[in-house]
Amino acid sequence: MDIQEYFARISYRGSHNKPDLATISDIFQHHIQAVPFENLSIHCGESIELDLEATYNKIVRKKRGGWCMENNYLLSWVLKTLGCDVTFLGAKVYVPELDAYPDEIDHLLLQVELDGKSYIVDGGFGMAYQLWQPMELISGTDQPQTPGVFRFQEESGTWYLEKVKRKQCVLNQSASTSQNVENEVCRRVYLFTLQPRDIEEFRGCNAHLQTAPDSLFVTKSICSLQTADGIRALVGWKLTEMKYNYRDNMDLVEIRIIADEEMEKTLKEKFNITLDKKFVPINTSRLSLF
Repeated sequence: MDIQEYFARISYRGSHNKPDLATISDIFQHHIQAVPFENLSIHCGESIELDLEATYNKIVRKKRGGWCMENNYLLSWVLKTLGCDVTFLGAKVYVPELDAYPDEIDHLLLQVELDGKSYIVDGGFGMAYQLWQPMELISGTDQPQTPGVFRFQEESGTWYLEKVKRKQCVLNQSASTSQNVENEVCRRVYLFTLQPRDIEEFRGCNAHLQTAPDSLFVTKSICSLQTADGIRALVGWKLTEMKYNYRDNMDLVEIRIIADEEMEKTLKEKFNITLDKKFVPINTSRLSLF
């Protein structure tokens, strides 16, 4: 494992001698625009290993993406290599259709100490709720980013991440199956505590999410990538491209359906992904990712 090889993978050519907020934010930005959030291995007959070297080989050398336990595991190694103090945290992702959080943690994120302050670094959430910068761990303060305004709310030791939603202009409404509620102003994203976690605590979660019949990741094939001004995402056969804040407080959304024979080309051209095995798209879950 080589930090320079990782920097080449994400096309980062800046300085890394001083691991301050500006440097880490720049590296993070390059990561999320180069490394997709994806679960395609599950739908290619491959298993997702909770192993740092396997993750490094997959993302850096094979130029694939990964889900939270891959992206953030790799980012933890990057940040530690640069001299940062990094702690694993466990989160529970909010399910809007059920208006509930799961009983067990199902998301890995990082707490990082920078310039004497605590930040949450999460490069593994994907879609339109992906952070674009480290977020200072402070309650009740709006933290505007390109995707929208994020904030933490802390209650009795539990931290909640929220995103203030913009309106959407959908160019081809007939292709949209989003459950986006027009009057929904703020979306809860996940909750977490500051209890330090060991990577081994995520081993059961890593296995469950890729094998349980009702797992979102089993019932949906997902590949999303942040772009210079928005996001593109392939969920099942539906390709969504979003431009953030193209007009005042409004995101521009374009949706089209990808035919099976276009899948390989779409993954290469839109996400720079080439798969070793046959990919079988799926989208049988009613849960919305937007």
